[in-house]
Amino acid sequence: MKRRIFYYDTDCSGAVYHANYLKYMEEARTEYLERRQLTVKGLLEKGVGFAVRRQEVEYKFPALYDDTLDIEVTVKEHTPYRIVFSYKISNQAGRLLAKAETDLVCVGRDLKLVELPDEVKRVLAAEPK
Repeated sequence: MKRRIFYYDTDCSGAVYHANYLKYMEEARTEYLERRQLTVKGLLEKGVGFAVRRQEVEYKFPALYDDTLDIEVTVKEHTPYRIVFSYKISNQAGRLLAKAETDLVCVGRDLKLVELPDEVKRVLAAEPK
C-alpha cells in the first residue's frame, strides 16, 4: 500500500508522530483483506471483528512530511483464533523506516473470543508461506 505523508501526520520536529504508524498499518491491513474479497464491514455485519492482542513496532528512521510510504503487509502466522500481520514500511527511496507486527484475535459482538470464519481461513490457507 502507498501512503503519502501530509503535514497533519507530523509532529513539531517534522517527523511522523509515532502513533500514526498504527493507523497506517490498520489501513494497510484493511486493504490487504479487501484485495482478497474480505471486508471489515462485511465481517462486522456477520458479528465478527478483530481485537489487537499485541502490537510491536521497531522504528528505524523517521518518515517526513511529503514522503510516500510503501507499506508491505504479510501474514506471519495464523491459528483458528488469531492472525499475526507483519509489516515493512519504507519511504520512496526504499529506505526501511519501520518493521512491525500486529497480533489480532477474532471476537464476536460480545467481544469474546470466536473462531475465524471459514472464508477467512480459506484466504489465509491460500497465502504463500
